[in-house]
Order: sequence, then C-alpha cells, then structure tokens
Amino acid sequence: PRTKAGSAPGPPDGGWGWVVVFGAFISIGFAYAFPKGIAIFFKEIQDFFGTSYSEIAWVSSIMLATTYGAGPISSILVNRYGSRPVVIFGGLLCGVGMVSAAFCTSILQLYICVGFITGFGLSLNLQPSVIIVGKYFLKRRPIANGLAMAGSPVMLCTLAPLNQFLFDNFGWRGSFLILGAILLHCCVAGALFRPIGEDKAAAKTQSIEKGKEVLKEEVTKDAIEMISPTNVPVETKMEEEEEKDCFEKVNKYLDFSLFKHRGFLIYLIGNVLMFLGFFAPIVFLAPYAKHIGIDEYSAAFLLSILAIVDMIARPTTGIIANSKWVRPRIQYFFSFSIAFNGTCHLLCPLASGYTGLVIYSVFFGLAFGMVCAMLFETLMDLVGATRFTSAVGLVTIAECCTILLGPPIGGVLIDTFGDYKYMFIKCGTVMVLAGVFLFIMNYYNYHMLAKEKKRKAEEEDPKSVRTENESRNNWNKETVQDGPELEPLRDEQERLKKEVNGT
Repeated sequence: PRTKAGSAPGPPDGGWGWVVVFGAFISIGFAYAFPKGIAIFFKEIQDFFGTSYSEIAWVSSIMLATTYGAGPISSILVNRYGSRPVVIFGGLLCGVGMVSAAFCTSILQLYICVGFITGFGLSLNLQPSVIIVGKYFLKRRPIANGLAMAGSPVMLCTLAPLNQFLFDNFGWRGSFLILGAILLHCCVAGALFRPIGEDKAAAKTQSIEKGKEVLKEEVTKDAIEMISPTNVPVETKMEEEEEKDCFEKVNKYLDFSLFKHRGFLIYLIGNVLMFLGFFAPIVFLAPYAKHIGIDEYSAAFLLSILAIVDMIARPTTGIIANSKWVRPRIQYFFSFSIAFNGTCHLLCPLASGYTGLVIYSVFFGLAFGMVCAMLFETLMDLVGATRFTSAVGLVTIAECCTILLGPPIGGVLIDTFGDYKYMFIKCGTVMVLAGVFLFIMNYYNYHMLAKEKKRKAEEEDPKSVRTENESRNNWNKETVQDGPELEPLRDEQERLKKEVNGT
C-alpha cells in the first residue's frame, strides 16, 4: 500500500514480503550451493588438466572468497541503486562466467571465469537478498531468514545429482554451458525484489535540498575566489574538502565506527576463525567418497542427504531462534551450533564405509543448517537493522581471507599425507575453537551490557534525589548564614509569647 508523502514505510512483516522471501530463496540458494555443487566436476577436471588436489581446490575457494570479499562493493551498490538491479546484474554475470568457463583451456582460465566472474555475480545475489529480507520483516525476521536460507540446501540437493547427470551426458564443458543458463534465473528472482523506500515526495525534497547545498557551495566558492588574492590557498582548501567528502561518502556506505562496537568485533573474530574450516569438508566430501571406492552417483547422493537435512534444519532453527527462550540469548545458540559442527568433522574419520559417511552427512547437514540459519540473524541482533548493511559488507570482506585459504589448506594436507582424515581433523579443531571463543566472549559481552544498563539506571534515578538533597542543604545553609540578621525578630516573638502567658 502507498504511504503518506514524506514518510518512510515500516517493515510489513508479510504480504509481498513472502514473495521477496521466495526470490531470496532462489538467489541465496545459488550463491551458497553453487560453489559446493560444482565440486562434482573436480575429479574429472583434475584428471583433464593433470592438476593436484590443492590446485583444483582453488576454483571453489576463489569463488567463495570473491562471493564474500565483494560484499562491500555489493553493499555500496545496494545503498546506491537498490536490491533489484544489483541482483539482476549479478545473475547476468553468473551466466557469462559459466558460459565462458566452458571454453577454458587451462586451470588459470577456470580461476578467472568460474572463480572471479561467477563468484562476483554470486556476491551480487547474496548481499542484496539478505538485506531486503531484513527490510521487509521485523517481528518474523528469524523465520523469514530461515526460509530464505533454506534455498541453499534445496539448491544443493538438486544440483548434486543434476551435475552428475549433466556430466555423464554432456561432459564438463557442456555441463558448464547448461549451468550458465540455469544461473540466469537469478535475474528473475531479482525482479521480485520490489523496493521499500521513501515516497516520491520525500525524494523530491531531498533533491531540492541537495540542489540548495550545491548552489550555496558555488556561491561560497565564487566569493572566496573574488576575495583571495591568489588561488593557491583556495585550491588546497578545495582538495581538503574533496578528501573529506570522499571519506564521508565511503563512511556513508560502510560504517567504520562498527569497529568500536564490542559485539561486532567478537562476532567478526569468531567468524573469521570459523570459516577456516567451514567449507572445506563440503568441497571434499564427494571426492573423498570416490577416493575410497564409492561410485559417482552414491558420492553425489551424500551431498543430497546433507542438503535434505539442511533443508529441514534451517527453518526449524529459525523457529527455535525466534522463541522467547532463545532469542534474548541467541548468541549462545549460535556458538553451540559452530562447536557442534566442528565435533562432526572430528568424528568423521571414525566413519568406515558408505553407511558411516551417510550418518556423517546427516549430522553435518543438521549442524551446517543451524549455523547458516543464524549467521546473519545474530549479526543483526548485535548491530541493529540500520547498521546491518554496512556490517554485512565489512564482515564478508574480512571473512574472504580465511574462506580463500580453507579449501587449499585442506588440499595441501591431502596431497602431503595422502589421507583425507587430517583435513577433517583440521576443520573440526578450528570450528570447535571458534565456537568456544564465541561462547566465552558472548558471555562477557552480555555481562558487560547488563552492567552498563544497570549503571545507566543508577545514574538516571538518583538525579532527582540528589538535586532535592542539594536544594535542602543549600536552604539550611542560607538560614544558618542569615541567623544574625533574624535575631531582632526572634526577640520580638519571645516578648509576645511572655505577654500572652501573663508574665
């Protein structure tokens, strides 16, 4: 519905918001699932180009790192143009990248086409989708985020067997052509993102105010030029003003004051550590199954099992996180999910045979879904909706380093020891440490917040009592100081009392 002129509409918590959730379901699903689903082709591409495990792992790691590292660029574009055009442009980039990858003749060209171009397109899908869901929902935000994030397991469940089917029938080059066409559906998802913003009247008033400011600046510049004898100091002043304007523009889109926010810093450090072991087990799960002698379709089905459990876990986690018992302390729940994820990886080497890998995939899917469902909800809980766009951009660019290094480090361990178990142990240890760190530091943060709240309450309440006591003390002091001047009145009062008593 149309709002009154000049007023910014609030989150509707429903209506067209559910259509937006469906669009985010598609775009987020491709952004998260595609780098994992493409691992089906790694074994064959490795044999085709004659590369090692660590070299082929760079394809997924570059794609994931670009998806996360381009977060600030995506956030700036969303703040400037809105979510809809950014997602549509991202879908076009994804299609162009995968079609170009079908004609690559070296592993370096795959890094550029699949890693950088497609990864940047997926970044333009991920950030705007998360941001616009936060704009459409407030009370039901955890449920909406859980449903939108459920797109990742659904897409992964579909892409894993589909990629194997495409490879068997068309080879990896033909499969990349078809996948490029499939990724163009992100453009359709972006078209559903109807913007929520200020009314046209408010936009007009803003443009008028900007025009007035420009006119004022021009007038002041002309006056300074007329008064100043030389143009040298004026030019230096103009350069300083331009530097300030550039800094203000960057700070407008990316709020660097978040680095002074205690909760944001705790979240950032814990997530940077977590992503060092977050994606590598998914990337190497299917190649590991093929390595121990499991057939191709059964290896791909492990990813489908993981995705099906993940699909159920995400909305369920969103409902649990939205409950009155969990939401006030949602950071503890997030810390537990990360530690649980790492424990699954530590126990994976104990699984022997296909049945053990199926059990591992079930628990891994549950833990993975719990983490992903709360990944952005916990950040918004810490910084608020107004600073969330900048927070997402800053977090993703910090996380891209460990995302980039995670799978290649796992590949190096596999190449060095010739066994996958060391890769799983490394990932599990890192994630357990990240979960324990977040739990301890969030306990400290909650304790400090309660202490600061209590201190504010104590500072606000005694003010009235303190002012009353000060006024009384001042009045008593004045009466004591005025005592000698009031002595004649006191003597007269005593004389009247004696006359009344007849003495």
